[in-house]
Amino acid sequence: MRRAMKFPSSLGALRRKVRQAAGLRRSAALALAGLLSLASGPSPAAPQALDRIVAVINNSVITDHELQGRVKTVLQQQAAQNITPPPQATLEKQVLERMIRDRILMQMAEDTNIRVEGAQLDRIIANIAANNKLSPEDFRKAIEAEGTDFAAFREQIRTEVTIARLREREVDNRVVVTDAEIDNYLANPAKDIKDEYHLAHIQVMTPEAASPEQLAELKTKADKALAELKAGEDFAKVSAAYSDAQNALQGGVLDWRSEAKLPNLFIAAVRGMQPGQVSEVIRSPGGFHIVKLLDKRGKDVQYIVKQTHARHILVKTNEVVGDADARTRLQQLRERIQHGAKFDELAKVHSDDLSAAQGGDLGWLSPGDTVPEFERAMDGLAPKELSEPVQSPFGWHLIQVLERRDQDMTNERQRLEARRAIRDRKIEEAAEDWVRQARDRAYVEYHRDE
Repeated sequence: MRRAMKFPSSLGALRRKVRQAAGLRRSAALALAGLLSLASGPSPAAPQALDRIVAVINNSVITDHELQGRVKTVLQQQAAQNITPPPQATLEKQVLERMIRDRILMQMAEDTNIRVEGAQLDRIIANIAANNKLSPEDFRKAIEAEGTDFAAFREQIRTEVTIARLREREVDNRVVVTDAEIDNYLANPAKDIKDEYHLAHIQVMTPEAASPEQLAELKTKADKALAELKAGEDFAKVSAAYSDAQNALQGGVLDWRSEAKLPNLFIAAVRGMQPGQVSEVIRSPGGFHIVKLLDKRGKDVQYIVKQTHARHILVKTNEVVGDADARTRLQQLRERIQHGAKFDELAKVHSDDLSAAQGGDLGWLSPGDTVPEFERAMDGLAPKELSEPVQSPFGWHLIQVLERRDQDMTNERQRLEARRAIRDRKIEEAAEDWVRQARDRAYVEYHRDE
């Protein structure tokens, strides 16, 4: 099983994670309503304001009402983080671009039958609430108390989860790390996995087939951003004004990363930098970049991992077996186990996983070995406890934890960290190209100036 996204445990961290989705998915009915209102005009007896279309994306539209709603949310979020927003016109352009990208990816997901249905979305939000030690109702009140419409928040979660599943299928699952790559990485003395870097990043993206004139214009934009940084302007403000990265409106701050997890083009710049310094403009096939080194740290030598020995029964969904059928089948198997049936014997007969031959036994699992939905459910179980049916991108699972241990993996740490670091770097680079290519293939028409 592949690792996908995780929802953070705090409300503030959750908001930052959700904001990376940068856009709301609207129904075709709303889009059609907007088109009809524009076509028919207001009724003489009941005059009303029209919702102007600001962009057309393939067979969908984004209205000014949607755009202004997202801008309002971003302004609230930036205020909470003490980030000075860029000028209104610049902010609207940045937000619109992120909404366009998410709309394109959501259309791709819909076209390939990746959907997060209502009941499933309710369970995801209930899990988020539980992680924040709140009931679903209290969680809703907390979101609304911050000035965010809960229905819009719910759609942001749907967008985030849907795009994560699409990316996992189209990008993550196609990335392979070979033993030879790990050996080469570990043989390079310049690669020190004990050092981690905390960076902020500005990216000015370039189209896949950009003309020399376009490249020159975008390079000028990156140079202008760098000039403002060198003049002492706040990085978060410059990021919000110039960057095309997904986290631009949140200051461009990246998670702590080892050198191997950084894109290759950043490594040479980071090695020679001190905390607080900003790089020159860095050119890549996908655009122009500026990085700031926020901090650097070393990691402890000993590497202790909490491992879980678990087994499961997997029922995959397809055109014949839907979510409701899979869940019902697992609920029936759960009841049989509770009444004395043997888990391993049922797994051999009913599980759709390769582990079925071993009675569903997955062996010892370390953090990150499974997708987040599975890991969260597994981590919430006591030894010998049986889960309720759990959904993941692979289908529906019935999970049982057999035992847990703290394992000293100091000797295995370097290869484990190298594999994960190389994989993360390759996924990030592949995902950037994937998003850029999807954007270039889509039909986008702007109407902001009309």
